[in-house]
Amino acid sequence: MNGLRFLAMAWLSLIAAACSDDQTAGQATEGSRIHISFATDWRAQAEQGGFYQALATGEYEKRGIDVSIMQGGPAVNVPQLLASGAVDLGMGSNSFIVMNLAAEEVPVKAVAAFMQKDPQVLIAHPGQGIASIADMKGRPILLGDASVTAFWVWLKAKYGFTDDMVRKYTFNPAPFIADETAIQQGYVTSEPYTIEKQAGFAPEVFLLADEGYPGYAAMVLAPDALIARNPEAVRAFVEGSAAGWQSYLNGDPAPGDALILQDNPEATPELLAQAREKMKSYGIVESGDAVSGGIGAMTDARWAEFFSIATAQGVYPSDLDYRNAYTLEFLKPAAP
Repeated sequence: MNGLRFLAMAWLSLIAAACSDDQTAGQATEGSRIHISFATDWRAQAEQGGFYQALATGEYEKRGIDVSIMQGGPAVNVPQLLASGAVDLGMGSNSFIVMNLAAEEVPVKAVAAFMQKDPQVLIAHPGQGIASIADMKGRPILLGDASVTAFWVWLKAKYGFTDDMVRKYTFNPAPFIADETAIQQGYVTSEPYTIEKQAGFAPEVFLLADEGYPGYAAMVLAPDALIARNPEAVRAFVEGSAAGWQSYLNGDPAPGDALILQDNPEATPELLAQAREKMKSYGIVESGDAVSGGIGAMTDARWAEFFSIATAQGVYPSDLDYRNAYTLEFLKPAAP
């Protein structure tokens, strides 16, 4: 976690200043609605569809907040935007991000998790004798730098994978397509589709979450200062987003898709449709804690499990108060 640790330390002083000095975030706009700016973790895509759907269908507006969405990209760093006060809320891609901030005592918390299953997958060529993740041991695995300090920790702990298996992944599928023995990381909603389009074959896909990886994804991150100053606005955003995800996955997604395509013209209706179907078929959003707690749910037990795995691998000290990484106060209680 050295890379994330360094960044968190660099942002700490900025976040402290932003949280103590910025008094404009989450304040009332001209129609008495509270303005909330929200930064996503990548370019507009179906994996953020619930947020765009909530905006397009008025779920935020009816709850008294005026939301603007800032799409991410390779040069956008969500924690840094929160640090500078450029946005009020941000999207956390995985549990390691928010836990690492907690380890550095950065005053930011996850307030909801809109993906119960992290959509990370490992992808293999068909016909290579790989029927499970365990069969990948000893094979070259293409990973991005951030992944080496995130889910790779879990893979090493569970399957005995070793660092000499890691190859550099530049988010270009060409090296994987050219090497039948290689394994590649990806999102279940994205890379398998791209590979099939480019290479003409359907790859073997293994969702880490279905093998026990406990991390959440698509979390909403909120500075402690905003939580203390305007908890009603945070709650409105969480509830509005949950309604947006429900509508996007189970209703007419056209309003959300229109905003996504407006922000990101490189996306296509076909790309969005297949990603949405993958989220539904794999239970990315509506599974796990969401079954009893509703879309966006988190639990103490799930966070404890994640922390235990990371601590066992030496990522965090065992005496870290991991509960500083999240709060459940904006989530409805789980059904009995």
